[in-house]
Amino acid sequence: MTTFAQSLAPRAWSPGRHVVRCVRTIDETRDVRTFCFVAEQPCLFVFRPGQFVTLELLIDGETLMRSYTIASSPTLPTQFSLTIKRIPGGKVSNWLHDHFGTGQVLVVHGPAGRFHLAKRPADKVLLLSGGVGITPLMSMARWLCDTHSATDAVFVHSARTPGDIIYHRELRHMAARNPAFQLHLVCERQGSGETWSGYRGYVGRAMLELMAADFLDREIFCCGPAPYMAAVRRLLDEAGFDSRRYHEEAFVPVTQTPPPTTEQTHLVHFARSDKGIRITPGETVHAAASQLGVALPKACGMGICGTCRVLKRAGEVRMAANGGISEEELAEGYILSCCSEPLGDVVIDA
Repeated sequence: MTTFAQSLAPRAWSPGRHVVRCVRTIDETRDVRTFCFVAEQPCLFVFRPGQFVTLELLIDGETLMRSYTIASSPTLPTQFSLTIKRIPGGKVSNWLHDHFGTGQVLVVHGPAGRFHLAKRPADKVLLLSGGVGITPLMSMARWLCDTHSATDAVFVHSARTPGDIIYHRELRHMAARNPAFQLHLVCERQGSGETWSGYRGYVGRAMLELMAADFLDREIFCCGPAPYMAAVRRLLDEAGFDSRRYHEEAFVPVTQTPPPTTEQTHLVHFARSDKGIRITPGETVHAAASQLGVALPKACGMGICGTCRVLKRAGEVRMAANGGISEEELAEGYILSCCSEPLGDVVIDA
């Protein structure tokens, strides 16, 4: 059992595989629940607001990996929380809602991701979210408020109905106590038996100008369903917004390019195993390793968890990563084998 003295000097969280225990669940809406975690071994969860983790779950005898953004603020490092929406047909989200709760443990990989405020500090920011896409932006907002940041922040969140507004009371509380934090909530419609006096419909340019007249001068962070983010991009493009100051988060499965009809192939050589194989363009480094029996770790298969990171000694690859590797690691020559397609002959340290 961990002593009190030991709990005062926990190690810092480092990217990798960790066992965590759920200590609390919070029903945010009728189909959205927050799971709060602490480490089984004392640990400080050091991450950047907006980053995510990947859960490793054993469900019906099958190991499944799913990534979720950390919703809590890094200013509370002894715990972290994930807010997860129940999705029709969602194997993992539904299992978590139906079978996982306080006292149970699971394996988490991370943290990872480059969608965070710390990387792009700005005097004025606009946070745009739709539905459960609020989670990375809530982490950012909590961090800004907890640190008493002087950053001028405008938070615009869109939901289907008032009853679907995640973190509703907390958002109102944050806005009431922080003069640099402005909150605007938008509901598509009014639910049965609900009252709503706020913005209705969908965010358009006229509505956005009422909320943040100077939006063209702000650093913008956006997360939500694909149609929501597409609409935001169109709005900003039509307004002449500088796209270099627009940042969005979306977990998109990595797709492989169909093999060409030519006979061109690339040699993938695994130096330490002294094995090599020729593959066609569109195949990945991990696929080459699998064909040779070279054991490379793999988890999400989508370039988001960083588990499959390997060192590339020579050659060039096209990597469709979704955030599972840092810029420092890229500079050192590391790649994610699950989503790296050789552009020519390559040598891998494995």
